[in-house]
Amino acid sequence: MATARERDDRCLLLGAGRTEPHRRLRADVRLDGSPGPRLGGRCKGEQQDQALGRSRGGFSTKIHLKTDFSGLPLAFVLTGGEAGDSPQFETLLDLEPDVRPRAAITDKGYDSKRNRAAARVRGIVPIIPYKANAKARPVFFPKALYQTRARIEQTFGKLKRFKRIALRCEKTRASFAAFVSLALAFILIKSVHTA
Repeated sequence: MATARERDDRCLLLGAGRTEPHRRLRADVRLDGSPGPRLGGRCKGEQQDQALGRSRGGFSTKIHLKTDFSGLPLAFVLTGGEAGDSPQFETLLDLEPDVRPRAAITDKGYDSKRNRAAARVRGIVPIIPYKANAKARPVFFPKALYQTRARIEQTFGKLKRFKRIALRCEKTRASFAAFVSLALAFILIKSVHTA
């Protein structure tokens, strides 16, 4: 049985002996006369597995980051720009490394009863501010502990200093994730040398 690569090579070679009819030159001179599938492929490229999503600002990618208390990165997840934050909460809690946190400090995007229950089941205190339209908001909220979330925002600021991350230069999810991993590694290395 032929592999996909061999089939693509055969498709390329089938039309090699044919001659093209002479065409009149146009303003738009292309190597091929009309748009079609990419070279060697069966169909046009799609946006599958690119972690791109349409949001208000156009196509974008969200980076969901898991950090330690001092803001050093531990793990991340990529989603499309239109994806909500709340569904990624349990994924972030279960990501490696297997560190058992005592508290989960997040922003209002992760506010839901399900997320609070998921954190409590794992023995984690959820420090998630309630949205303005939430019903039965509690009187007490640990503001002093929530202020440490600024360290996470500072980590995002350091991450966005890398131009390839801020501009999303890579098309596929794998290559973008590789550059995010590299940038986070640089942040970790710099923190070790400055401490």
